[in-house]
Amino acid sequence: MSWEKVKIGHISKVISGFAFKSKDFQPIGIPVIKIKNIKNENITLHESDCVDSAIEVPIRFHLANGDILISLTGSHITLPSSVVGRVARYRHDTNSYLNQRAGKFINIDNERCLKDYLFYFLLQQETTTRIALKAQGAANQANISPSDVEGVEINLPPLPTQRKIASILSAYDDLIENNLKRIKLLEEQAFLKYKVIVSSEKLQEFTIEELANVVMGQSPTSDTYTDESDNLPFHQGVTNFSNYFVTHKIYCRAPIKIAEPGDILFSVRAPVGRINFTTDRICIGRGLCAFRSKKGFQNYLYHQLKEFFFAEDVIGNGAIFNAVTKVELMKVKLKTPSDKIQKEFEIEAQQTYDLILNLSKQNTKLREARDILLPKLMNGQIEV
Repeated sequence: MSWEKVKIGHISKVISGFAFKSKDFQPIGIPVIKIKNIKNENITLHESDCVDSAIEVPIRFHLANGDILISLTGSHITLPSSVVGRVARYRHDTNSYLNQRAGKFINIDNERCLKDYLFYFLLQQETTTRIALKAQGAANQANISPSDVEGVEINLPPLPTQRKIASILSAYDDLIENNLKRIKLLEEQAFLKYKVIVSSEKLQEFTIEELANVVMGQSPTSDTYTDESDNLPFHQGVTNFSNYFVTHKIYCRAPIKIAEPGDILFSVRAPVGRINFTTDRICIGRGLCAFRSKKGFQNYLYHQLKEFFFAEDVIGNGAIFNAVTKVELMKVKLKTPSDKIQKEFEIEAQQTYDLILNLSKQNTKLREARDILLPKLMNGQIEV
């Protein structure tokens, strides 16, 4: 079988997003997709900044379902979870705009390369590495240009083969997407039950210090990081947050501060207030702390925190980025019902979260299976 090798720029162009002014951003309006929204192969909208619909934005910076986006700024290759050059598909029907330093693939030559095939080529670890190695910048920030991406070579089999490869890989992603939708519905159901309690019960205010034990993260030295999965997973902060449970990409040979299975993870800097659970024993860096309810009401505590920190950076301060200390955090007061009510909620909510965990584990296995197939299909090792 003859496969054509060309530069990406010969079959698609890459543009950087629109340069919005900081004063344009507001809590509601048209979502603006920034590099922080490009994660885990999908685009997240729930933490997007917005702009007024009256702002005139050229049509090329509008996003549509199926668009392929790439981060033009990020970490160097040593930090895979936030690495520059990571890609994602825009899978929403909501109208959104593309911000600067987030890139979009346009004018894809469908006579030579199918969009789905291009996405899976970009999704390969090998491709991400090749792009990231082109990056320039300081130790804590790597930048690539659209021309850097366009200069990467892509192998193009005949269109029927591209279509078969994309179809095989898409089947996995369709199952993953369906599970994510089910997870979202289950989370919404649990939150509605929580809101019923909050609106109908007599509540008292207790500080976080009274309600929970906390472990503040501390980062190990850089030479202890590894991608070897037989070590303890390491999580530094917000870039590791995805769905309900964290996923592991970086590991640590010399763990310092530990979060135990079932702990609530909370980002204490850049920004303050993102929340998630861990189902595994992990090492946490200084961007995180771990909460554990003193009375075992973890699920209720999770919703209390989510309600108080309804937006990022509700508390905290800092010259370069927002941060909060343990002392400040422990003084936060949360509205709390009786132990009896919390226990009833805990039992019911745990059933919901067990379902969520099972769906999350299914997605992990689906991704692993797809990622094993991906390079073999892309290099012709497996014929289709």
